Amino acid sequence: MAFREISPGALLSPVPAVMVSCAAEGVRPNIITIAWAGTVCSQPPMLSISVRKERFSHRILTDSGEFVVNLVGRDQMKAMDYCGVRSGRDEDKFATCGLTTQPVEQMRYAPAIAECPVYLACKTEQVLELGSHDLFLARIVGVGVKEELMDASGNIDVQKAGLVAYCHGIYHGLGEALGFFGFSVAAPKVYARRMKALKQK
Repeated sequence: MAFREISPGALLSPVPAVMVSCAAEGVRPNIITIAWAGTVCSQPPMLSISVRKERFSHRILTDSGEFVVNLVGRDQMKAMDYCGVRSGRDEDKFATCGLTTQPVEQMRYAPAIAECPVYLACKTEQVLELGSHDLFLARIVGVGVKEELMDASGNIDVQKAGLVAYCHGIYHGLGEALGFFGFSVAAPKVYARRMKALKQK
């Protein structure tokens, strides 16, 4: 089938759906929902988020130089959506959504969201003005994972978290495991064993 050319746009999908928590001196903690977030480097560990200048959180992020990216499970999906359509100028979104601030050792101001399964504490290293959005490039200085997602060997079973993705205006729950890194070159016995373990989770 042929492709149809459409106008250039940010159609990269799916992307993570996350809640970014932030605070600054004299400013109460706030939550902004972000779909434009991504890993940019593994050593040192870094990520980026993109935020419109007019968003209430933009000034908080700029003033504090830090933020926490909270991964979202299905139980937090309604709160995540709400935090994306309401402004922290008008209300305390932690209180409205029944969410709890979780202190993070590496952060001076920004808390994590206690109800979320995983958080990544970040220190901003650079802000790039791109147009409609500013990109906050940040170093990951701490990571917190709910104990129930860890097995006896200290491995993380993120699949248990029921994480949510965003795809062109629609939220999706992550489904069945379809493979693992390196499956295309794995020996048949290794492939069978690993896939069987994935299906049992």
